Amino acid sequence: MARTKFRPCIDLHNGQVKQIVGGNIEGLSSVYEITLLRIELLNSEKPSYYAELYKNNNLTGAHVIKLGAGNDEAAREALGAWPGGLQIGGGITVGNAEEWLKAGAEKVIVTSYLFPDAKFSLSRLQELCEKLGKEKIVVDVSCRRREEKWIVAMNKWQTMTDMEVNKESLDLLANYCSEFLVHAADVEGLCQGIDTKLVERLGEWTTIPTTYAGGANSIADLELVNKLSNGKVDLTFG
Repeated sequence: MARTKFRPCIDLHNGQVKQIVGGNIEGLSSVYEITLLRIELLNSEKPSYYAELYKNNNLTGAHVIKLGAGNDEAAREALGAWPGGLQIGGGITVGNAEEWLKAGAEKVIVTSYLFPDAKFSLSRLQELCEKLGKEKIVVDVSCRRREEKWIVAMNKWQTMTDMEVNKESLDLLANYCSEFLVHAADVEGLCQGIDTKLVERLGEWTTIPTTYAGGANSIADLELVNKLSNGKVDLTFG
């Protein structure tokens, strides 16, 4: 029987390990800045430290996300600490995906490249799949809630796309990838609870391995996600 697993992560911003709070790293309020400062101090270790920690504890399926420019060196450091053990995302395109696989990534995670002008391009995903093979591709359908729907968001979750996260869209994407990564951007990093409705729907909709991230604040959330998704969705703590 499927059961929810813990999937670790390494978020990189300006070459350092950080945590996005509430889906935003720009235009911070004073409280927000204090929160980020605390997080930066707590995450003062190098990316390789976390990669080795995950490796030593056999925590597979971890993802490294590059949040903007200036993170390639830090990402390579993490991949070098655990070759073949980490997924890489952030700025992945058909032009550089193979380079990151050669650098040691287990799989590449792609979002913005699939949405030129914020509109989904099936042809881009098909081209990437043809070049790499679906087993090497994770599609990031991180999203923001709009009333009773979830809409894929790109560019550090600031730009809304034309794709709704639902069974139809996930079934289409699953033809060209081996996993989904789904950040609930509205609750990301707040540690105030997961988006239970989204987790429940993902459990109903997904047919391939899926990792949810956003709002988890205690180890009990692993069992909650397991219950809501019938063990079909894994959970990331940031």
